[in-house]
Amino acid sequence: MTEAEGGGRKIAVLGEMLELGAEALEAHRSVGRMAAENGIDLVVAVGGDLAKQLALAAGAAGVPDVAMVADNATAAAYVNSLLRPGDVVLTKASRGGMLWQVAQALTGQPVTGI
Repeated sequence: MTEAEGGGRKIAVLGEMLELGAEALEAHRSVGRMAAENGIDLVVAVGGDLAKQLALAAGAAGVPDVAMVADNATAAAYVNSLLRPGDVVLTKASRGGMLWQVAQALTGQPVTGI
């Protein structure tokens, strides 16, 4: 994401990492801080409590815009509503988060794995 080009905003749709065990809380906060360090303009955190921690850390570290949503369909609809030409969108979570659904929805593909 640090090398993303396009002249638009950098948007990161980030879901929960489900396999981290005891390190989960700090790992999610770390990802939020990394988003700020890498110049992300908008973080959309998808999920529950761990995603909330990611979102809070991103905002505290300086990400200008942060949103929290409960599910992939809501994330896709939200991001789609504000996309502008040149924006770059990254989706990342553990496999269990199925964020490929967000990428599929944003690119007009059939959404799989429902």
